[in-house]
Amino acid sequence: MLDIRTIREETDRVRRGCAAKGIEVDLDRILKLDEERRRALVDVETLQRERNTRSEEIGRRKKAGEDASEAQAAVREIGDRIRALDERRKEVEDALNATLLTVPNLPDDSVPPGRTPEDNVPVREHGAAPSFEFEPKPHWELAEALGLLDFERGVKLTGSGFPVYRGYGARLERALVSFFLDCARDAGYLEVLPPILVNEDSATGTGQLPDKEDQMYVVGRDDLYLIPTAEVPITNLHRDEILAGESLPIKYAGFTPNFRREAGSHGRDVRGLNRVHQFHKVELVKFVDPETSDAELESLVADAEKILQALGLRYRVLLMCAGDMGFTQAKKYDLEVWAPGQGRWLEVSSCSNFRDFQARRMKIRYRGEGKPQLVHTLNGSGLATPRTFIAVLEHYQRADGSIEVPAVLRPFVGTDVIGGGKS
Repeated sequence: MLDIRTIREETDRVRRGCAAKGIEVDLDRILKLDEERRRALVDVETLQRERNTRSEEIGRRKKAGEDASEAQAAVREIGDRIRALDERRKEVEDALNATLLTVPNLPDDSVPPGRTPEDNVPVREHGAAPSFEFEPKPHWELAEALGLLDFERGVKLTGSGFPVYRGYGARLERALVSFFLDCARDAGYLEVLPPILVNEDSATGTGQLPDKEDQMYVVGRDDLYLIPTAEVPITNLHRDEILAGESLPIKYAGFTPNFRREAGSHGRDVRGLNRVHQFHKVELVKFVDPETSDAELESLVADAEKILQALGLRYRVLLMCAGDMGFTQAKKYDLEVWAPGQGRWLEVSSCSNFRDFQARRMKIRYRGEGKPQLVHTLNGSGLATPRTFIAVLEHYQRADGSIEVPAVLRPFVGTDVIGGGKS
């Protein structure tokens, strides 16, 4: 959430930021509500002073044995006016706070303009595309031939987008999660295992509500939401807390299943594991001093890159344009891995700096010198498994249809090769 003072004092900059993200916000209504709220506060304070003056008069009159009924009636009337103003002020504050939740975070000055993925800016690329002496297959053909995934039974159990992992497919999935968590631990992140259901306050705190409610699965009977990412519960760990300044940066890594409705997805993007409704991910979350948040974003990206480098996969880093960045981010990098069986790049991680946008919603502060200040929050995927799974299968496929297991995953998978009689 943006500071109301920013909207009030830098209205034109806020308008430009909203326009850059392609989000329409009624800033005039916000400013009107803010003005009415501030005017009500002034009026209440004026009436309170008048009531105090009248109360002193009552005291003097009673002490002098004089009639104080007129002053007492005035105090009662002032009290009624104060209560009415307070009720109206609360209504206005509620409306103002609800409207403020619709204002997106402003793009950082370093974020390029644009609206589509084609406007994202390549920052760097690492690794070479694998060379094959045969026509590489997409992962869904490889997985079906090796019995690693069962899409049909997933549809029977739940619906489209809920695959069943089998045999070495399940072991490879588990291996990826274990390897990701070990990498996060080695990079100094504290491992946590949060709930996968959250309440409305948690979803609002990170910005899933009211912006992304259509993309979330809702447990209506209990007013809970299945998490779309572990960012939601982990960032809310410190909601309404004041952190010790010397404890920053605080770094968490959490593995969870994630649930996304992916409404409107269609076409080749949904083949196989390209876009699913339930998937696993290790999320990296940081709470940092505002002075260091730019550097912390770069180190977050580097932590995700090291995992892809260890897996020997070709990848690239993109700086996202304003219109393709999302509601809550001030700056975001995407990491995309090369899928040779499909001849395309697939996103495996997004690393974002939210500045104090989420912290203001959740009232997460730190105590340094002077009064407590809002922290900056960051998060990134380290990594998401489905497209990493895809990249491993398509990158390491062999002519006989088997899959060479990357060296760093072999201790977890328990084999060097998937296929060739293994299942």
